[in-house]
Amino acid sequence: MAPEKKIVEAKTSFKDVINSMNYNIKLVFAFYITSSLGRGIWMGNVLSTYIYLFSESGGGFLGLSSNVILGLTSAASGITMTLFVFPAGFMADKFRRDIILKSATGIGIAAMGFLIFGNSIIFIFISLLLWGLFNALVRPSLEALFADSVESGYRSKIYSWGHLVRQIAMALGPFINIGLFFIFGDKWDLNILRSVMIVGLAITLISIVLMFFFKDDKTLGDESEEIAEDVVTIAPSVQQKEDINENGRHFKNRLANLDSERKKKLIPIILVSSNVIIGVGAGMTVKYFPIFFMNEYNLSPVLLQVVMGATALVTGLFGVAAQKASLKLGRVQTIFYVQFIATACLLFIAVYPPIAVLIPLFILRGAFMNAGQPLSRSILMDMIPKTNRGKWNSVEAIAWGLFWNVSAVAGGFLIGNSNRYNLCFVITTFVYIFGMVPIIILMPLVGKEKEAKIKEKLLEDSIYNEDGFDEVFGESEHVKKDDSENAKIEVL
Repeated sequence: MAPEKKIVEAKTSFKDVINSMNYNIKLVFAFYITSSLGRGIWMGNVLSTYIYLFSESGGGFLGLSSNVILGLTSAASGITMTLFVFPAGFMADKFRRDIILKSATGIGIAAMGFLIFGNSIIFIFISLLLWGLFNALVRPSLEALFADSVESGYRSKIYSWGHLVRQIAMALGPFINIGLFFIFGDKWDLNILRSVMIVGLAITLISIVLMFFFKDDKTLGDESEEIAEDVVTIAPSVQQKEDINENGRHFKNRLANLDSERKKKLIPIILVSSNVIIGVGAGMTVKYFPIFFMNEYNLSPVLLQVVMGATALVTGLFGVAAQKASLKLGRVQTIFYVQFIATACLLFIAVYPPIAVLIPLFILRGAFMNAGQPLSRSILMDMIPKTNRGKWNSVEAIAWGLFWNVSAVAGGFLIGNSNRYNLCFVITTFVYIFGMVPIIILMPLVGKEKEAKIKEKLLEDSIYNEDGFDEVFGESEHVKKDDSENAKIEVL
């Protein structure tokens, strides 16, 4: 038992895990910080408002409303991502991933140049087309390299910390914007917005430069290989099957009784299907929240930055909390709970509550809906062999590339010139509900993470040990008390 206790303590200590991070993980975290900080300044609500006002000031484009044009600009990046993300995924599995990352840097720099120096809506489209290509090349290789650098069975912790780092950096962006708007002017003006964006793009440039420092040679070996056998649930015994049938749980019984090989094939497909559907719903709505706040609640730029910054910060914290909850509840179960709560929040937002109610609901919606992302990715990467992670990361990227951005076009048409935000929110709610169905199907298929299993076994072995178990009457009272306290100390 001593070796297992040592493993658990090492993996649950924050300091030990930080020290054990290899070269690429630390570099990924540095990339997350600079990339998310830059995007938090220029890409979110600032870019959306910039495009919206740019379209209005230019008299529109092809007779389309500003909301529709905003949706089309999102589709532009989605189109190039869709066209190139699969080839990029195949290349990531065939060639050196660090070389692919280096090759993408020029495209990212060109995209930023067109956005800043372009003087028409056409240049904005070109910029976002290039940005989609940049992400198509970067995401499969970066995420595959990240997964190859994390020990299997302990991914949810590292992924939740990566999620926290991204969200804290993303939260800092809007708070930095507060100072920038005080300097440049607290009003919705194109020149002011452009000045703010330049600051954010300069920080994003740092993240692009980091692409030159990733190294395939620094990834782990067999420690980061897939562990599908440890992820899938064990088929029930004959007696368990009878008990399940007696309780009327036939559908769950059929799923749980599937052999391991079929579960290995089904789990990634079902999980990605859910992500795609959730991505469709998110794209219809998220892009228009800044415009919703501006048009319906007359929020100033500074106040909007406070709301967006707080949302990103709480989102990161909820991601860590969800990971800890998943050790007891299970990763799939936790994903379902957080998505359900987020969907309920969105439905309440659709009735246009008072601003004092709206802002907490908006923050909770974003925090809960994104809290399950690290868990979802940890399941997927635990299931997929290293040789196929580029391809599967490409499939994942489609959810937030093609479907997110294309559904943003649908959201623009739903809102239209009449600002029908409530209609868009209600439809998104039903899309989210549909997206949670695959998660329910996954519950009997996916077991707890390796880290959770080891903790449970350690606790069980600490309480029910050879010295403290009586074959007839159970545990003696003094052993129960002493061993329980020791187990708590060792595990926590």
